[in-house]
Amino acid sequence: MDYFLNAPLIDLEKTLLCGQAFRWKKIDEGLYEGVAHNHYLKLSQAEDGAVLHNICEKDIPFWENYFDLQTDYKKVLEQLSQDSIMREAIINHGGIRLLRQEPFETLISFIISQNNNIKRISGIVERLCDEFGEDVVSDEGVYKAFPTAEVLASLEEPMLSPIRAGFRNRYIIDGARKVYYGDVKLYDLYNLSYDGAKAELLKITGVGNKVADCVLLFGFYKMESFPEDVWIKRVLSEFYPKGIPLCFKGYEGIAQQILFDYIRNNSERTEKYAKSNQ
Repeated sequence: MDYFLNAPLIDLEKTLLCGQAFRWKKIDEGLYEGVAHNHYLKLSQAEDGAVLHNICEKDIPFWENYFDLQTDYKKVLEQLSQDSIMREAIINHGGIRLLRQEPFETLISFIISQNNNIKRISGIVERLCDEFGEDVVSDEGVYKAFPTAEVLASLEEPMLSPIRAGFRNRYIIDGARKVYYGDVKLYDLYNLSYDGAKAELLKITGVGNKVADCVLLFGFYKMESFPEDVWIKRVLSEFYPKGIPLCFKGYEGIAQQILFDYIRNNSERTEKYAKSNQ
C-alpha cells in the first residue's frame, strides 16, 4: 500500500541528503530510497508531506517516528524566526526535519564522517553494509541492513580494508567493541542528561566533541546538541560571536541543521547578508 505521511513543510531532498543520515539515495526527481533500522523505503515528495510507497501497515508507526511527526515544525520555525538571520535561512532551508535514527548506526556513521565529505561518507557506509550487514528483503529487491555491534566487534582492522575507511577502521572497531562489551552502555544514554551522555560517548576512541554531538542529536534526539563543524564555526563567527540567541532554546539541534544547510549552499549570499547587517 502507499501511505501519505502528513509532514507539512518537509523537504525530502534537504532532509534525506543534508548529511544527517547516509543511506538515502535520490533515484529520480522527487523520488528517494533507503534503509533505516532494517526497514527499506521508497518515498516521494508530495504537497504537505511525502508518499511512502508499497509499505506494510505495521511499518507506518516506525516511519512516523523516524520522520519526527511528533514535533510541530510550524511552531518550531515560528520560534526560530524571531532571529533575523535564522529567518533568512528558513526561507529556503526550513524544510529539514531531524530524522530519529538508530543509535549504533549513528555512532559508527559519524565516526566515519571525520575529515570526510557527504559523498565519501555515504560510500564508506554503503560498503560497510554490503560487506557485513544482513539482508533486508523487500518487494523492490534485497538490500543490506547496517551491521550490528556484535558483528563489527568480532572483526580485526584488516578485515575492514574493503570499505576503504583508512585510519577510521580502528575507531569503528573500538566503538563497536565498547558498545558490544558494555564499556559504553549506548542505549542507556536515552536516560542520561546531555552532559552525562556526552561524557559516555567521549570514552570511545575517535569520538570528539563534534562526533559526540552529532550522535546525541541524530541518534538520541537530544536537542541541546549543536554540532560544530567548519561550517557551523563559520556561522557562529560571522553571525553569533556572542553566542546563539535565546529563541533557539529547546530547538538548538534543528537550528543547527538549518544553518548548516544554509551556509553550506549559500556561502556568497550569507557573506553579503552578514555585511548588510553589521
